[in-house]
Amino acid sequence: MTSFENLGLRPELVATVAELGYAEPTPIQAHAIGPLLEGRDVMGKAQTGTGKTAAFTLPMLQRLQGDALQVLVLTPTRELAIQVAEAVYRYGHQLGVRVLPIYGGQSYTRQTRRLEKGVQVVVGTPGRTLDLINQKQLDLSNVHYFVLDEADEMLKMGFIEDVEAIMKAVKAPNRQTSIFSATLSDTIQRMAGKFMNNPMLIDIKSETVTVENVSQRYYVVQPNDRLAALTRLLETEDVQNTLIFTRTKVGSVELAESLVALGFGAEAVNGDLPQAERERIIRRFRQGVFTILVATDVVARGMDIPAVSHVINYDLPQLPAEYVHRIGRTGRAGRGGNAISLISSKQKRTLRGIEDFTRQPIKKAKLPTPEQVLRRRDEKFVAGLVAQMQQSVTDKEVDLLDAIIEMGYSPDAIAVAAISMLRAHEINRPVEDIREDVDRYEKYEKHEQRNSNGNGNGNGKSKRGKRDKKEFEPGMVRLYLDIGRKNGIKPGDVVYSIASAANISGRSIGAIDIRNNETFVDVQEKNVNAVLKAMGRGTIRGQEVSVVLANGNR
Repeated sequence: MTSFENLGLRPELVATVAELGYAEPTPIQAHAIGPLLEGRDVMGKAQTGTGKTAAFTLPMLQRLQGDALQVLVLTPTRELAIQVAEAVYRYGHQLGVRVLPIYGGQSYTRQTRRLEKGVQVVVGTPGRTLDLINQKQLDLSNVHYFVLDEADEMLKMGFIEDVEAIMKAVKAPNRQTSIFSATLSDTIQRMAGKFMNNPMLIDIKSETVTVENVSQRYYVVQPNDRLAALTRLLETEDVQNTLIFTRTKVGSVELAESLVALGFGAEAVNGDLPQAERERIIRRFRQGVFTILVATDVVARGMDIPAVSHVINYDLPQLPAEYVHRIGRTGRAGRGGNAISLISSKQKRTLRGIEDFTRQPIKKAKLPTPEQVLRRRDEKFVAGLVAQMQQSVTDKEVDLLDAIIEMGYSPDAIAVAAISMLRAHEINRPVEDIREDVDRYEKYEKHEQRNSNGNGNGNGKSKRGKRDKKEFEPGMVRLYLDIGRKNGIKPGDVVYSIASAANISGRSIGAIDIRNNETFVDVQEKNVNAVLKAMGRGTIRGQEVSVVLANGNR
Protein backbone atom coordinates (compact mmCIF):
# COMPACT_ATOMS: atom_id res chain seq x y z
CA MET A 1 0.00 0.00 0.00
CA THR A 2 1.33 3.45 -0.98
CA SER A 3 1.84 5.93 1.86
CA PHE A 4 2.86 9.58 1.95
CA GLU A 5 6.09 8.57 3.62
CA ASN A 6 7.28 6.23 0.87
CA LEU A 7 6.46 8.84 -1.79
CA GLY A 8 9.62 10.62 -0.64
CA LEU A 9 8.08 13.52 1.31
CA ARG A 10 10.08 14.99 4.17
CA PRO A 11 8.98 14.12 7.74
CA GLU A 12 7.42 17.52 8.47
CA LEU A 13 5.04 17.18 5.51
CA VAL A 14 4.19 13.57 6.36
CA ALA A 15 3.40 14.62 9.92
CA THR A 16 1.21 17.48 8.68
CA VAL A 17 -0.94 15.33 6.39
CA ALA A 18 -1.34 12.85 9.26
CA GLU A 19 -2.50 15.70 11.54
CA LEU A 20 -5.05 16.67 8.89
CA GLY A 21 -6.45 13.13 8.93
CA TYR A 22 -5.16 11.77 5.60
CA ALA A 23 -4.08 8.16 6.07
CA GLU A 24 -2.96 7.39 2.52
CA PRO A 25 -2.62 9.30 -0.76
CA THR A 26 -5.41 9.42 -3.32
CA PRO A 27 -4.64 8.06 -6.82
CA ILE A 28 -3.75 11.48 -8.27
CA GLN A 29 -1.44 12.16 -5.30
CA ALA A 30 0.17 8.71 -5.51
CA HIS A 31 0.91 9.13 -9.23
CA ALA A 32 1.88 12.84 -9.31
CA ILE A 33 3.92 13.53 -6.17
CA GLY A 34 6.89 11.35 -7.16
CA PRO A 35 7.38 12.82 -10.67
CA LEU A 36 6.93 16.36 -9.33
CA LEU A 37 9.56 15.76 -6.65
CA GLU A 38 11.87 14.60 -9.44
CA GLY A 39 11.31 17.91 -11.26
CA ARG A 40 9.14 16.54 -14.07
CA ASP A 41 6.51 18.71 -15.78
CA VAL A 42 3.09 17.14 -15.20
CA MET A 43 -0.40 17.35 -16.69
CA GLY A 44 -2.76 15.90 -14.08
CA LYS A 45 -6.38 15.00 -14.74
CA ALA A 46 -8.66 13.72 -11.95
CA GLN A 47 -12.18 14.18 -10.61
CA THR A 48 -13.21 17.13 -8.47
CA GLY A 49 -12.62 16.38 -4.79
CA THR A 50 -9.83 13.83 -5.24
CA GLY A 51 -6.97 15.81 -3.73
CA LYS A 52 -5.38 17.56 -6.72
CA THR A 53 -4.38 20.56 -4.56
CA ALA A 54 -2.27 18.42 -2.22
CA ALA A 55 -0.82 16.61 -5.25
CA PHE A 56 0.90 19.76 -6.51
CA THR A 57 1.31 21.58 -3.18
CA LEU A 58 3.28 19.01 -1.19
CA PRO A 59 6.11 18.64 -3.75
CA MET A 60 6.49 22.36 -4.26
CA LEU A 61 6.70 22.93 -0.48
CA GLN A 62 9.44 20.33 -0.24
CA ARG A 63 11.45 22.09 -2.94
CA LEU A 64 11.29 25.59 -1.41
CA GLN A 65 14.71 27.11 -0.77
CA GLY A 66 15.20 30.51 0.80
CA ASP A 67 12.76 33.37 1.28
CA ALA A 68 12.28 34.67 -2.28
CA LEU A 69 9.09 34.19 -4.29
CA GLN A 70 9.53 30.77 -5.92
CA VAL A 71 6.01 29.46 -6.63
CA LEU A 72 3.14 30.88 -8.71
CA VAL A 73 -0.23 29.12 -8.83
CA LEU A 74 -2.95 30.45 -11.15
CA THR A 75 -6.63 29.75 -10.45
CA PRO A 76 -9.75 30.90 -12.34
CA THR A 77 -11.68 32.38 -9.39
CA ARG A 78 -11.10 34.37 -6.24
CA GLU A 79 -12.70 31.66 -4.12
CA LEU A 80 -10.35 29.03 -5.48
CA ALA A 81 -7.32 31.31 -5.01
CA ILE A 82 -8.23 31.74 -1.35
CA GLN A 83 -8.86 28.01 -0.93
CA VAL A 84 -5.55 26.99 -2.49
CA ALA A 85 -3.63 29.61 -0.49
CA GLU A 86 -5.20 28.29 2.72
CA ALA A 87 -4.27 24.73 1.71
CA VAL A 88 -0.65 25.79 1.07
CA TYR A 89 -0.54 27.38 4.52
CA ARG A 90 -2.06 24.30 6.21
CA TYR A 91 0.32 21.87 4.51
CA GLY A 92 3.38 24.10 5.01
CA HIS A 93 2.84 25.52 8.49
CA GLN A 94 5.60 23.35 10.02
CA LEU A 95 7.98 24.70 7.40
CA GLY A 96 7.02 28.33 8.09
CA VAL A 97 5.78 28.90 4.53
CA ARG A 98 4.64 32.41 3.60
CA VAL A 99 1.83 32.47 1.03
CA LEU A 100 -0.25 35.29 -0.46
CA PRO A 101 -3.52 35.06 -2.45
CA ILE A 102 -3.95 37.89 -4.98
CA TYR A 103 -7.23 38.58 -6.74
CA GLY A 104 -9.49 41.36 -7.94
CA GLY A 105 -11.80 43.04 -5.45
CA GLN A 106 -9.08 43.41 -2.83
CA SER A 107 -6.93 46.51 -2.34
CA TYR A 108 -3.81 46.69 -4.52
CA THR A 109 -2.00 48.39 -1.63
CA ARG A 110 -2.70 45.53 0.74
CA GLN A 111 -1.32 43.01 -1.75
CA THR A 112 1.76 45.03 -2.75
CA ARG A 113 2.69 45.59 0.91
CA ARG A 114 2.62 41.84 1.52
CA LEU A 115 4.76 41.30 -1.57
CA GLU A 116 7.26 43.86 -0.33
CA LYS A 117 7.55 42.05 3.01
CA GLY A 118 8.33 38.87 1.14
CA VAL A 119 6.38 35.72 0.33
CA GLN A 120 7.48 32.37 -1.07
CA VAL A 121 4.20 31.37 -2.75
CA VAL A 122 1.66 33.46 -4.67
CA VAL A 123 -1.76 32.07 -5.59
CA GLY A 124 -3.57 34.41 -7.96
CA THR A 125 -6.27 34.94 -10.51
CA PRO A 126 -4.99 35.75 -14.03
CA GLY A 127 -6.29 39.34 -14.22
CA ARG A 128 -4.85 40.65 -10.97
CA THR A 129 -1.63 38.66 -11.40
CA LEU A 130 -1.02 40.20 -14.83
CA ASP A 131 -1.85 43.68 -13.50
CA LEU A 132 0.79 43.38 -10.76
CA ILE A 133 3.34 42.05 -13.25
CA ASN A 134 2.73 45.01 -15.59
CA GLN A 135 2.98 47.42 -12.63
CA LYS A 136 6.39 45.89 -11.75
CA GLN A 137 5.00 44.94 -8.34
CA LEU A 138 5.22 41.17 -8.87
CA ASP A 139 8.74 39.93 -9.58
CA LEU A 140 8.75 36.45 -11.12
CA SER A 141 12.48 36.24 -11.76
CA ASN A 142 13.02 33.51 -9.13
CA VAL A 143 9.80 31.57 -9.79
CA HIS A 144 10.76 28.04 -10.77
CA TYR A 145 7.52 26.24 -9.91
CA PHE A 146 4.45 27.25 -11.95
CA VAL A 147 0.98 25.66 -11.62
CA LEU A 148 -2.26 26.08 -13.57
CA ASP A 149 -5.15 24.87 -11.41
CA GLU A 150 -8.53 24.14 -13.04
CA ALA A 151 -6.91 24.89 -16.37
CA ASP A 152 -9.94 24.16 -18.55
CA GLU A 153 -12.09 26.54 -16.53
CA MET A 154 -9.66 29.36 -17.30
CA LEU A 155 -10.06 28.57 -20.98
CA LYS A 156 -13.86 28.75 -20.69
CA MET A 157 -13.72 32.04 -18.78
CA GLY A 158 -11.63 33.72 -21.48
CA PHE A 159 -8.37 33.94 -19.51
CA ILE A 160 -6.25 32.15 -22.07
CA GLU A 161 -4.43 35.27 -23.35
CA ASP A 162 -3.67 36.45 -19.80
CA VAL A 163 -2.42 32.97 -18.89
CA GLU A 164 -0.10 32.85 -21.88
CA ALA A 165 1.27 36.33 -21.06
CA ILE A 166 1.96 35.26 -17.47
CA MET A 167 3.63 32.04 -18.57
CA LYS A 168 5.94 34.02 -20.85
CA ALA A 169 6.86 36.22 -17.86
CA VAL A 170 8.06 33.21 -15.84
CA LYS A 171 11.47 32.99 -17.50
CA ALA A 172 13.53 30.88 -15.10
CA PRO A 173 15.46 28.33 -17.19
CA ASN A 174 14.79 25.57 -14.65
CA ARG A 175 11.07 26.30 -14.40
CA GLN A 176 8.84 23.33 -13.58
CA THR A 177 5.31 23.65 -14.97
CA SER A 178 2.27 21.58 -14.05
CA ILE A 179 -1.41 21.82 -14.89
CA PHE A 180 -4.23 20.14 -13.01
CA SER A 181 -7.90 19.93 -13.88
CA ALA A 182 -10.95 17.66 -13.82
CA THR A 183 -10.83 17.81 -17.63
CA LEU A 184 -7.94 18.53 -19.99
CA SER A 185 -9.09 19.70 -23.39
CA ASP A 186 -6.90 19.42 -26.48
CA THR A 187 -6.70 23.24 -26.54
CA ILE A 188 -5.29 23.43 -23.02
CA GLN A 189 -2.83 20.62 -23.68
CA ARG A 190 -1.58 22.29 -26.87
CA MET A 191 -1.27 25.69 -25.20
CA ALA A 192 0.47 24.36 -22.09
CA GLY A 193 2.67 22.09 -24.18
CA LYS A 194 4.33 25.15 -25.72
CA PHE A 195 5.59 26.13 -22.25
CA MET A 196 6.30 22.67 -20.83
CA ASN A 197 9.28 20.36 -21.08
CA ASN A 198 8.27 16.84 -22.13
CA PRO A 199 5.23 16.82 -19.79
CA MET A 200 4.06 13.60 -18.17
CA LEU A 201 0.30 13.04 -18.59
CA ILE A 202 -1.36 11.53 -15.51
CA ASP A 203 -4.98 10.65 -16.26
CA ILE A 204 -6.84 9.14 -13.31
CA LYS A 205 -9.67 7.50 -15.15
CA SER A 206 -13.01 6.76 -13.57
CA GLU A 207 -16.22 5.24 -14.82
CA THR A 208 -18.04 8.29 -13.50
CA VAL A 209 -17.44 12.04 -13.64
CA THR A 210 -18.63 12.53 -10.07
CA VAL A 211 -17.00 11.07 -6.97
CA GLU A 212 -18.40 7.60 -6.35
CA ASN A 213 -18.77 7.94 -2.57
CA VAL A 214 -21.41 10.67 -2.99
CA SER A 215 -24.97 9.34 -2.73
CA GLN A 216 -27.10 11.08 -5.37
CA ARG A 217 -30.90 11.25 -5.27
CA TYR A 218 -33.77 13.47 -6.34
CA TYR A 219 -37.31 14.32 -5.24
CA VAL A 220 -40.10 15.34 -7.60
CA VAL A 221 -42.12 18.18 -6.05
CA GLN A 222 -44.18 21.08 -7.27
CA PRO A 223 -42.11 24.31 -7.46
CA ASN A 224 -44.21 26.00 -4.76
CA ASP A 225 -43.60 23.06 -2.39
CA ARG A 226 -39.82 23.07 -2.55
CA LEU A 227 -39.37 24.94 0.75
CA ALA A 228 -41.68 22.51 2.57
CA ALA A 229 -39.81 19.58 1.03
CA LEU A 230 -36.44 21.11 1.92
CA THR A 231 -37.38 21.61 5.58
CA ARG A 232 -38.55 17.99 5.87
CA LEU A 233 -35.16 16.84 4.62
CA LEU A 234 -33.23 19.19 6.89
CA GLU A 235 -35.16 17.90 9.89
CA THR A 236 -34.77 14.18 9.16
CA GLU A 237 -31.33 13.93 7.50
CA ASP A 238 -28.17 13.62 9.56
CA VAL A 239 -26.89 16.98 8.29
CA GLN A 240 -23.66 18.67 9.29
CA ASN A 241 -22.52 21.60 7.16
CA THR A 242 -24.98 21.85 4.26
CA LEU A 243 -24.64 23.75 0.97
CA ILE A 244 -27.87 24.70 -0.81
CA PHE A 245 -27.59 26.02 -4.37
CA THR A 246 -30.01 28.45 -6.00
CA ARG A 247 -29.94 29.80 -9.54
CA THR A 248 -30.24 33.51 -8.74
CA LYS A 249 -28.73 35.92 -6.26
CA VAL A 250 -32.18 37.10 -5.15
CA GLY A 251 -33.28 33.50 -4.71
CA SER A 252 -30.33 32.76 -2.42
CA VAL A 253 -31.20 35.65 -0.10
CA GLU A 254 -34.92 34.85 -0.06
CA LEU A 255 -34.33 31.19 0.73
CA ALA A 256 -31.85 31.96 3.52
CA GLU A 257 -34.32 34.40 5.07
CA SER A 258 -37.11 31.81 4.86
CA LEU A 259 -34.96 29.20 6.59
CA VAL A 260 -33.96 31.61 9.36
CA ALA A 261 -37.65 32.43 9.93
CA LEU A 262 -38.26 28.69 10.38
CA GLY A 263 -35.52 28.41 12.98
CA PHE A 264 -32.61 27.11 10.90
CA GLY A 265 -29.15 28.68 11.11
CA ALA A 266 -28.58 29.88 7.55
CA GLU A 267 -26.84 32.64 5.59
CA ALA A 268 -26.63 33.50 1.89
CA VAL A 269 -23.54 34.19 -0.22
CA ASN A 270 -23.58 35.40 -3.81
CA GLY A 271 -21.76 37.61 -6.30
CA ASP A 272 -23.51 40.81 -5.15
CA LEU A 273 -21.73 40.74 -1.80
CA PRO A 274 -18.37 42.51 -1.42
CA GLN A 275 -15.45 40.10 -1.43
CA ALA A 276 -14.63 40.79 2.23
CA GLU A 277 -18.19 39.97 3.26
CA ARG A 278 -18.17 36.75 1.23
CA GLU A 279 -14.94 35.70 2.91
CA ARG A 280 -16.38 36.50 6.35
CA ILE A 281 -19.51 34.42 5.73
CA ILE A 282 -17.57 31.44 4.37
CA ARG A 283 -15.15 31.63 7.31
CA ARG A 284 -18.07 31.59 9.78
CA PHE A 285 -19.54 28.62 7.91
CA ARG A 286 -16.24 26.73 8.20
CA GLN A 287 -16.12 27.54 11.92
CA GLY A 288 -19.59 26.12 12.47
CA VAL A 289 -21.22 29.40 13.51
CA PHE A 290 -24.13 28.38 11.27
CA THR A 291 -24.68 25.12 9.41
CA ILE A 292 -26.58 26.02 6.22
CA LEU A 293 -25.02 28.12 3.46
CA VAL A 294 -27.31 29.13 0.59
CA ALA A 295 -25.22 29.98 -2.44
CA THR A 296 -25.20 30.70 -6.13
CA ASP A 297 -22.66 29.03 -8.40
CA VAL A 298 -20.13 31.72 -7.51
CA VAL A 299 -18.88 29.29 -4.82
CA ALA A 300 -19.36 26.05 -6.75
CA ARG A 301 -15.65 26.22 -7.54
CA GLY A 302 -13.11 27.13 -4.96
CA MET A 303 -14.74 26.47 -1.61
CA ASP A 304 -13.30 23.58 0.38
CA ILE A 305 -15.10 22.78 3.61
CA PRO A 306 -14.14 19.25 4.66
CA ALA A 307 -17.25 18.53 6.73
CA VAL A 308 -19.94 19.28 4.12
CA SER A 309 -22.35 16.37 4.50
CA HIS A 310 -25.02 17.52 2.02
CA VAL A 311 -25.20 19.50 -1.19
CA ILE A 312 -28.79 20.34 -2.12
CA ASN A 313 -29.83 21.65 -5.53
CA TYR A 314 -32.82 23.80 -4.64
CA ASP A 315 -32.65 24.95 -8.26
CA LEU A 316 -31.35 22.38 -10.72
CA PRO A 317 -28.42 23.77 -12.75
CA GLN A 318 -28.84 24.22 -16.49
CA LEU A 319 -25.62 22.54 -17.55
CA PRO A 320 -24.39 19.12 -16.39
CA ALA A 321 -20.88 20.47 -15.72
CA GLU A 322 -22.35 22.91 -13.17
CA TYR A 323 -23.99 19.97 -11.40
CA VAL A 324 -20.62 18.21 -11.17
CA HIS A 325 -18.92 21.29 -9.70
CA ARG A 326 -21.69 21.75 -7.16
CA ILE A 327 -21.77 18.24 -5.76
CA GLY A 328 -17.97 18.17 -5.78
CA ARG A 329 -18.18 20.23 -2.57
CA THR A 330 -19.14 17.06 -0.64
CA GLY A 331 -17.57 13.62 -0.52
CA ARG A 332 -14.08 15.13 -0.59
CA ALA A 333 -10.82 13.34 0.27
CA GLY A 334 -12.48 9.94 0.53
CA ARG A 335 -15.30 10.99 2.85
CA GLY A 336 -18.93 10.15 2.13
CA GLY A 337 -21.45 12.77 1.06
CA ASN A 338 -25.00 13.34 -0.12
CA ALA A 339 -26.21 15.19 -3.22
CA ILE A 340 -29.94 15.97 -3.30
CA SER A 341 -31.91 17.64 -6.09
CA LEU A 342 -35.44 19.04 -5.83
CA ILE A 343 -37.00 18.98 -9.29
CA SER A 344 -40.38 19.42 -10.94
CA SER A 345 -41.72 16.78 -13.30
CA LYS A 346 -40.81 19.05 -16.23
CA GLN A 347 -37.14 18.89 -15.25
CA LYS A 348 -36.87 15.12 -15.54
CA ARG A 349 -35.26 15.36 -18.97
CA THR A 350 -32.68 17.82 -17.66
CA LEU A 351 -31.86 15.33 -14.93
CA ARG A 352 -31.50 12.55 -17.48
CA GLY A 353 -29.00 14.73 -19.35
CA ILE A 354 -26.99 15.09 -16.13
CA GLU A 355 -27.01 11.31 -15.66
CA ASP A 356 -25.76 10.79 -19.20
CA PHE A 357 -22.98 13.34 -18.64
CA THR A 358 -21.84 11.90 -15.30
CA ARG A 359 -22.40 8.27 -16.32
CA GLN A 360 -23.95 7.71 -12.91
CA PRO A 361 -27.59 7.13 -11.95
CA ILE A 362 -29.45 9.55 -9.70
CA LYS A 363 -32.04 7.68 -7.65
CA LYS A 364 -35.60 8.84 -7.18
CA ALA A 365 -36.55 9.00 -3.49
CA LYS A 366 -39.67 9.62 -1.41
CA LEU A 367 -39.86 12.56 0.95
CA PRO A 368 -40.14 11.88 4.69
CA THR A 369 -43.75 11.75 5.87
CA PRO A 370 -45.09 14.24 8.45
CA GLU A 371 -45.09 11.39 10.98
CA GLN A 372 -41.40 10.73 10.34
CA VAL A 373 -40.60 14.44 10.78
CA LEU A 374 -42.43 14.61 14.11
CA ARG A 375 -40.81 11.38 15.30
CA ARG A 376 -37.38 12.76 14.41
CA ARG A 377 -38.13 15.94 16.36
CA ASP A 378 -38.97 13.82 19.40
CA GLU A 379 -35.74 11.82 19.04
CA LYS A 380 -33.61 14.97 18.81
CA PHE A 381 -35.35 16.54 21.80
CA VAL A 382 -34.92 13.47 23.97
CA ALA A 383 -31.25 13.15 23.00
CA GLY A 384 -30.64 16.79 23.91
CA LEU A 385 -32.53 16.45 27.19
CA VAL A 386 -30.58 13.34 28.20
CA ALA A 387 -27.30 15.08 27.39
CA GLN A 388 -28.35 18.01 29.56
CA MET A 389 -29.32 15.72 32.47
CA GLN A 390 -25.90 14.09 32.32
CA GLN A 391 -24.30 17.44 33.07
CA SER A 392 -23.97 18.66 36.64
CA VAL A 393 -26.66 21.04 37.89
CA THR A 394 -26.09 24.08 40.09
CA ASP A 395 -27.55 24.68 43.54
CA LYS A 396 -29.50 27.58 42.08
CA GLU A 397 -31.40 25.26 39.72
CA VAL A 398 -32.13 22.79 42.52
CA ASP A 399 -33.39 25.60 44.78
CA LEU A 400 -35.66 26.85 41.99
CA LEU A 401 -37.15 23.38 41.50
CA ASP A 402 -37.76 23.02 45.26
CA ALA A 403 -39.48 26.41 45.33
CA ILE A 404 -41.88 25.41 42.52
CA ILE A 405 -42.69 22.11 44.27
CA GLU A 406 -43.43 24.02 47.51
CA MET A 407 -46.01 25.99 45.48
CA GLY A 408 -47.98 22.74 45.21
CA TYR A 409 -46.91 21.46 41.77
CA SER A 410 -45.78 17.87 41.25
CA PRO A 411 -42.45 17.02 39.59
CA ASP A 412 -44.41 15.44 36.68
CA ALA A 413 -46.42 18.63 36.10
CA ILE A 414 -43.25 20.73 36.24
CA ALA A 415 -41.48 18.45 33.73
CA VAL A 416 -44.41 18.54 31.28
CA ALA A 417 -44.61 22.35 31.51
CA ALA A 418 -40.86 22.68 30.96
CA ILE A 419 -41.00 20.41 27.90
CA SER A 420 -43.86 22.47 26.47
CA MET A 421 -41.89 25.67 26.93
CA LEU A 422 -38.75 24.23 25.36
CA ARG A 423 -40.68 23.01 22.32
CA ALA A 424 -42.88 26.09 21.87
CA HIS A 425 -40.76 27.24 18.90
CA GLU A 426 -41.95 24.22 16.89
CA ILE A 427 -45.29 25.98 16.43
CA ASN A 428 -43.45 28.27 13.98
CA ARG A 429 -42.32 25.25 11.94
CA PRO A 430 -45.48 23.40 10.90
CA VAL A 431 -45.09 20.27 8.77
CA GLU A 432 -46.84 21.49 5.65
CA ASP A 433 -48.69 19.29 3.19
CA ILE A 434 -46.86 18.61 -0.06
CA ARG A 435 -48.86 18.00 -3.22
CA GLU A 436 -47.87 15.23 -5.57
CA ASP A 437 -46.22 16.41 -8.78
CA VAL A 438 -47.07 13.82 -11.40
CA ASP A 439 -43.87 12.51 -12.94
CA ARG A 440 -45.17 12.44 -16.50
CA TYR A 441 -41.74 11.85 -18.03
CA GLU A 442 -41.39 8.65 -16.04
CA LYS A 443 -44.68 7.49 -17.54
CA TYR A 444 -43.43 8.45 -21.00
CA GLU A 445 -40.22 6.48 -20.51
CA LYS A 446 -42.18 3.39 -19.50
CA HIS A 447 -44.37 3.83 -22.57
CA GLU A 448 -41.27 4.10 -24.77
CA GLN A 449 -39.82 1.00 -23.13
CA ARG A 450 -42.99 -0.98 -23.87
CA ASN A 451 -42.85 0.17 -27.50
CA SER A 452 -39.21 -0.82 -27.86
CA ASN A 453 -40.06 -4.29 -26.50
CA GLY A 454 -42.77 -4.81 -29.11
CA ASN A 455 -45.71 -4.11 -26.81
CA GLY A 456 -46.73 -0.75 -28.24
CA ASN A 457 -47.34 -0.54 -31.96
CA GLY A 458 -46.89 -4.22 -32.76
CA ASN A 459 -43.61 -4.02 -34.65
CA GLY A 460 -41.24 -3.62 -31.70
CA LYS A 461 -40.24 -0.06 -32.71
CA SER A 462 -41.09 3.31 -31.30
CA LYS A 463 -42.33 5.56 -34.09
CA ARG A 464 -41.40 8.61 -32.11
CA GLY A 465 -37.98 7.20 -31.23
CA LYS A 466 -37.28 6.56 -34.91
CA ARG A 467 -38.34 10.06 -35.78
CA ASP A 468 -36.23 11.63 -33.01
CA LYS A 469 -33.03 9.91 -34.07
CA LYS A 470 -32.97 10.94 -37.71
CA GLU A 471 -29.78 12.45 -39.03
CA PHE A 472 -29.13 16.04 -37.97
CA GLU A 473 -27.81 18.64 -40.34
CA PRO A 474 -23.99 18.80 -40.12
CA GLY A 475 -22.88 20.99 -37.19
CA MET A 476 -26.35 21.06 -35.61
CA VAL A 477 -27.53 19.76 -32.22
CA ARG A 478 -31.14 18.89 -31.44
CA LEU A 479 -32.86 20.42 -28.40
CA TYR A 480 -36.13 19.46 -26.72
CA LEU A 481 -38.78 21.97 -25.53
CA ASP A 482 -41.61 20.83 -23.27
CA ILE A 483 -44.35 22.90 -24.98
CA GLY A 484 -45.94 22.43 -28.38
CA ARG A 485 -48.87 23.02 -30.69
CA LYS A 486 -51.42 22.92 -27.85
CA ASN A 487 -49.65 25.92 -26.33
CA GLY A 488 -50.24 27.91 -29.52
CA ILE A 489 -46.60 28.34 -30.46
CA LYS A 490 -45.37 28.67 -34.04
CA PRO A 491 -41.91 28.35 -35.62
CA GLY A 492 -41.47 32.13 -35.62
CA ASP A 493 -42.08 32.20 -31.85
CA VAL A 494 -39.38 29.59 -31.28
CA VAL A 495 -36.81 31.37 -33.44
CA TYR A 496 -37.49 34.80 -31.93
CA SER A 497 -37.44 33.59 -28.29
CA ILE A 498 -34.26 31.53 -28.61
CA ALA A 499 -32.34 34.01 -30.75
CA SER A 500 -33.16 37.01 -28.55
CA ALA A 501 -32.58 35.21 -25.23
CA ALA A 502 -29.24 33.69 -26.28
CA ASN A 503 -28.18 36.73 -28.34
CA ILE A 504 -27.56 34.67 -31.50
CA SER A 505 -28.61 35.06 -35.10
CA GLY A 506 -31.86 33.49 -36.22
CA ARG A 507 -29.83 31.83 -38.99
CA SER A 508 -28.14 29.74 -36.25
CA ILE A 509 -31.44 27.90 -35.76
CA GLY A 510 -32.26 25.05 -38.13
CA ALA A 511 -35.17 22.61 -38.43
CA ILE A 512 -38.10 23.04 -36.05
CA ASP A 513 -40.53 20.17 -35.38
CA ILE A 514 -43.59 21.32 -33.37
CA ARG A 515 -45.80 18.53 -32.01
CA ASN A 516 -48.85 18.56 -29.76
CA ASN A 517 -47.05 18.82 -26.39
CA GLU A 518 -43.41 19.18 -27.33
CA THR A 519 -41.04 20.73 -29.84
CA PHE A 520 -37.66 19.74 -31.29
CA VAL A 521 -35.33 22.38 -32.69
CA ASP A 522 -31.86 22.16 -34.25
CA VAL A 523 -29.26 24.74 -33.16
CA GLN A 524 -25.71 25.25 -34.37
CA GLU A 525 -23.35 23.31 -32.12
CA LYS A 526 -21.26 26.37 -31.24
CA ASN A 527 -24.36 28.09 -29.79
CA VAL A 528 -25.83 25.17 -27.81
CA ASN A 529 -24.37 26.12 -24.41
CA ALA A 530 -25.54 29.73 -24.80
CA VAL A 531 -29.06 28.57 -25.68
CA LEU A 532 -29.23 26.09 -22.78
CA LYS A 533 -28.04 28.71 -20.33
CA ALA A 534 -30.42 31.40 -21.59
CA MET A 535 -33.45 29.19 -22.20
CA GLY A 536 -33.08 26.47 -19.57
CA ARG A 537 -36.12 27.93 -17.83
CA GLY A 538 -37.18 30.58 -20.31
CA THR A 539 -40.49 31.64 -21.83
CA ILE A 540 -42.09 31.50 -25.28
CA ARG A 541 -45.20 33.62 -25.83
CA GLY A 542 -45.27 34.25 -22.07
CA GLN A 543 -45.32 30.54 -21.23
CA GLU A 544 -42.61 28.90 -19.14
CA VAL A 545 -40.54 26.39 -21.11
CA SER A 546 -37.79 23.95 -20.23
CA VAL A 547 -35.08 23.45 -22.89
CA VAL A 548 -32.71 20.47 -22.72
CA LEU A 549 -30.70 18.26 -25.06
CA ALA A 550 -32.94 15.88 -27.01
CA ASN A 551 -32.42 12.13 -26.59
CA GLY A 552 -30.65 11.73 -29.90
CA ASN A 553 -27.74 13.86 -28.68
CA ARG A 554 -26.87 11.64 -25.75
